[in-house]
Amino acid sequence: MLVSCSVFMGQEKHNVISPGTKWYDNNHEVINAHGGGMLYHNGTYYWYGEYKQGKTILPDWATWECYRTDVTGVSCYSSKNLVNWKFEGIVLESEKSDSIHDLHVSKVLERPKVIYNKKNGKFVMWMHIDSADYGKACAGVAVSDYPTGPFHYLGSFRPNGQMSRDQTLFVDDDGSAYQICSSENNETLYIHLLTEDYLQPTKKFKRIFEKQFREAPAVFKHKGKYYLLTSGCSGWDPNVADLAVADSMFGEWKSLGNPCRGDNADKTFYGQSTYVQPISGHEGMFLAMFDKWNKTDLPDSRYIWLPLTFDSGNPIIVWQNK
Repeated sequence: MLVSCSVFMGQEKHNVISPGTKWYDNNHEVINAHGGGMLYHNGTYYWYGEYKQGKTILPDWATWECYRTDVTGVSCYSSKNLVNWKFEGIVLESEKSDSIHDLHVSKVLERPKVIYNKKNGKFVMWMHIDSADYGKACAGVAVSDYPTGPFHYLGSFRPNGQMSRDQTLFVDDDGSAYQICSSENNETLYIHLLTEDYLQPTKKFKRIFEKQFREAPAVFKHKGKYYLLTSGCSGWDPNVADLAVADSMFGEWKSLGNPCRGDNADKTFYGQSTYVQPISGHEGMFLAMFDKWNKTDLPDSRYIWLPLTFDSGNPIIVWQNK
């Protein structure tokens, strides 16, 4: 059990997290926040993700399993306890009329992550922006004055001129922020140090795991060590996870192998990593977030959330039914 609760706004409540099952919000609607990330701000957790609606299609021109739905936007949910979630709405909406706009329904918007800039009080969202054929391979940035939006879209670019697909953000204890992304046609991961306003990359970056084909990055820090959770590249199908460690974000990253334990651990419990969230007030307690993709019905993809703990100093993720 991760956490429990007793009352939630007079609505149907949840007492446990049940990985891989349908999960309902305060309106008894299925939570719709795929490829997501989390932000803890002023006592509240905010969960952002891809809001997937409509029919899942495989384009006629597809040479790989690039199943997709029309872009709807980025959703936001809020919670005090990580179990019961309030739908805050679509905080970054798609564009329906301008077909050349990055956020047009025909394009790709994936892996939204939001961080808070303490210096200027802004909430900054980065996401993977792409063309329908995945040839654009850019990062998009949006900003808001509030965690629940609306977010104002600023545009897209290739950080330091390099491809950016699956991506995440990480803010260090000193306020330095980083974007971590799959690049070079997913062969290599890049770590980009961001500017003080978190809106652009600086010129400082590092290539890691060259030609090892890692994606779905998630970064966290514990006792001065930096950890990076990734998946392999196998389209929508599950594969074995890897967890690496370094003494700094631009340090030497060393693989610790697969952190998953239990049935189907070699397939990451049929999930793919998306974020690791520290639990406020509980030193050394983390929540590992995964997507359980349903490639032919993407809106029905589920979520696998599990505790990430430490065993003899190494992070492990053990399967639990509840």
